[in-house]
Amino acid sequence: MKKEIHPQYNPKTKVKCACGNEFTVGSTAKEIGIEICSKCHPFYTGKQMLVDTAGRIERFKARKEKVATKAEKKPRVKKVTTDKKTVKKVVKKV
Repeated sequence: MKKEIHPQYNPKTKVKCACGNEFTVGSTAKEIGIEICSKCHPFYTGKQMLVDTAGRIERFKARKEKVATKAEKKPRVKKVTTDKKTVKKVVKKV
């Protein structure tokens, strides 16, 4: 490796979160300021909530139901080949 081209590595860099939590990591920076950490992030604290943006979940469920009802109403069609012609045969669900 070339000498004097790499930044200085600090094994005890202090990381300060906006919530007040402090911990040390290894980094080339002297101090790091962050907005959110594992102590205050909703995923890690168990306070995570699913946000339904503009009814996306309801629209997805409605589409899914619509497809399911179409599949129930529409009979299955099976092609049956005889000697010289193809005939469509309706197969009923049991």
